[in-house]
Amino acid sequence: QVQLVESGGGLVQPGGSLRLSCAASGMAFSIYDMGWYRQAPGNQREWVARITREAATNYTDSVKGRFTISRDNAKKMVFLQMNSLKPEDTAVYYCKGRHRFYGNEYWGQGIQVTVSS
Repeated sequence: QVQLVESGGGLVQPGGSLRLSCAASGMAFSIYDMGWYRQAPGNQREWVARITREAATNYTDSVKGRFTISRDNAKKMVFLQMNSLKPEDTAVYYCKGRHRFYGNEYWGQGIQVTVSS
């Protein structure tokens, strides 16, 4: 059974940093492209960052230069380092994995990030 479990969220002041982690189990992690998404209240879920199985990365424009996605295939984990956080980054953050060849997708349960003074 595939599971993705996020951790590391919480409350942080504007300008602060958080590091989200996503631990995968039940999957051949190295074959999956991994991503982070977020959903703010009243908004649709939006893509934030992606890292391929080859470790190529992409970011949505609003987080470029502030967020960094990385992965550790040996530990089956993906990370999102978030710096210079803004109130508009407040959302529930989700981890997603997509099988490179078959297209199967799996989501974590989400974790709250709140940026507020």
